[in-house]
Amino acid sequence: MPTPIAAAPLVTPDRVSAARDLAAAAGVDLLVTTPGSDLRYLCGYDAHAMERLTALAVPRQGEPFLVVPRLEAPMVRASPAGGLGLEVLAWDETDDPFALLAHVATARLGSAPARVAVGDRTWALHALGVAGALPGARLELASPVLDRLRRVKTPAEVAELAAAGAAIDRVHARMGEWLRVGRTEAEVGADIAAAILAEGHVAVDFTIVGSGPNGASPHHELSGRQVAEGDVVVVDIGGQTATGYRSDCTRTYAVGRAPGAEVAEWYAVLQQAQAASTAAVRPGVTAEQVDAAARDVIAAAGWGQYFIHRTGHGIGLDTHEAPYIVAGNDLPLEPGMAFSVEPGIYLPGRCGARIEDIVVCTDDGVTALNVGPRELAVLPG
Repeated sequence: MPTPIAAAPLVTPDRVSAARDLAAAAGVDLLVTTPGSDLRYLCGYDAHAMERLTALAVPRQGEPFLVVPRLEAPMVRASPAGGLGLEVLAWDETDDPFALLAHVATARLGSAPARVAVGDRTWALHALGVAGALPGARLELASPVLDRLRRVKTPAEVAELAAAGAAIDRVHARMGEWLRVGRTEAEVGADIAAAILAEGHVAVDFTIVGSGPNGASPHHELSGRQVAEGDVVVVDIGGQTATGYRSDCTRTYAVGRAPGAEVAEWYAVLQQAQAASTAAVRPGVTAEQVDAAARDVIAAAGWGQYFIHRTGHGIGLDTHEAPYIVAGNDLPLEPGMAFSVEPGIYLPGRCGARIEDIVVCTDDGVTALNVGPRELAVLPG
């Protein structure tokens, strides 16, 4: 059996209190998070998303509380949330959980909340239920509050991301076992998925195997296309650790023989761009400056029109989260921010390439959490 990547408990009571303080400073009266990464981040409960309401309610004043279906209350108490001292309000099948949430929050605030922030990925069913129970409240997104907490990782979170990165590097190191002429992308993807679990992840988030012309589609889905000799193949893979932290790493391979001179030329440009963008990371540099460091290299070499996405995205309990490394984002980097650096060049109908590492901004620069070779590896056919 595979051994899951383990980590020390990451959830502490100060996360909820920090969220309350930030929300109050922003003028938010009530913060509501439902199943998903925000809830897991704040209290450690990895709840199943469904039509029954589970929600952590954090009023501007008074104690926070969890509203949960009674049939799931034992699961809440057995989770890390059970050790935080949060009040658990269990509701029965014939109860109105939205009315319960509104009543308790209003009692703790002394009046009905005027501004209510809900998690960005809250189901519409639940967001509208909260709005209906608090008809005078203005509903808004919680990301301006929660992103400020989540985008700067603690040392324990960085350690978890590093373990996940090392595991996904080990999977890439085995690519020659699976990526061969005549095998379909789907067959290769199935082997990769099994290896992601074998290397210590508890879940597979995605396996992208873009062979030949399919490599020109950055989010290509696995297909029945057979890998051909000379194909350039983009392999982008990631998974989830036992505590929910993610891996995400892309490497590009040539199968059977080395590519021609043109591919070698623009792939060298891509390597330079990825290295320049990584080297640009340090405290105070903005997210858009890191994006520009990669984009300028590719554009100067004449391939700018083929770099069709942002340079990176934050990573943590979600594969994609703040900060986003993209033009227009003037957010200054801070130590502890973790994100991908993944420029790509995509030639429609022909092939593509991407190099992706997860990096962490440090006090004096940057540390890459993926350390596998970034060259265009030529695998036996």
